[in-house]
Amino acid sequence: MKPNETLWNTPREAADFVDLNIDEWGDDHSLSAYDTPMREDAFELSDVEKVAKIELHFKEIMETLGLDLTDDSLKGTPHRVAKMYVKEIFSGLNPKNKPKATLFENKYNYNEMLVEKDISFYSNCEHHFVPIFGKAHVAYISSGKVIGLSKLNRIVQYFAKRPQVQERLTVQIGKELQQILQTEDVAVVMDAKHLCVASRGIQDDTSTTITSFYGGKFKEDATKNEFLKYL
Repeated sequence: MKPNETLWNTPREAADFVDLNIDEWGDDHSLSAYDTPMREDAFELSDVEKVAKIELHFKEIMETLGLDLTDDSLKGTPHRVAKMYVKEIFSGLNPKNKPKATLFENKYNYNEMLVEKDISFYSNCEHHFVPIFGKAHVAYISSGKVIGLSKLNRIVQYFAKRPQVQERLTVQIGKELQQILQTEDVAVVMDAKHLCVASRGIQDDTSTTITSFYGGKFKEDATKNEFLKYL
């Protein structure tokens, strides 16, 4: 190729190429790191300030789409969406919302695996900002400490409430449980439907995605198979 040559004959061809590749990168479900990518100044604004700023931007999006925000049904939507983003579906981005996990002595001397299955979760695809939802199944073998059952659900919910890819979400839950429970013996399996697959793109409404995390004894076939049998 000569120095001044390009791959495209027109700006429209260049834009189409960029659109195609952005879509393909999103559909590949690539993730950049184990940690959710966050800027250093992510929490300089208060929640109230974030809601106000998002409200203005979402209002502009709706107006760009041609919607009439003077309509009674639509005029409150920018604020509702902004509040939902900050206070609800993306609240897991803020460490202050991380559930407090208290450990207790394993006074029952229960040394078998504990399985909490069918934990419902709702997250959002970080590539298209549409829902990911399904069931999480977690298990651990006590190292001398136990945790309240509801805290397992809350940990799943906390990491789900942020823009995610399912692979990262699974690993984050697994590693967090290992740290809290002070044991490597943790397993996580997640089975989810992605609306970025079902409602756009390939538009396949029947497929689900399964991801897993196995640590410690759960890497051994016998323990892993016992866990999977319960599911």
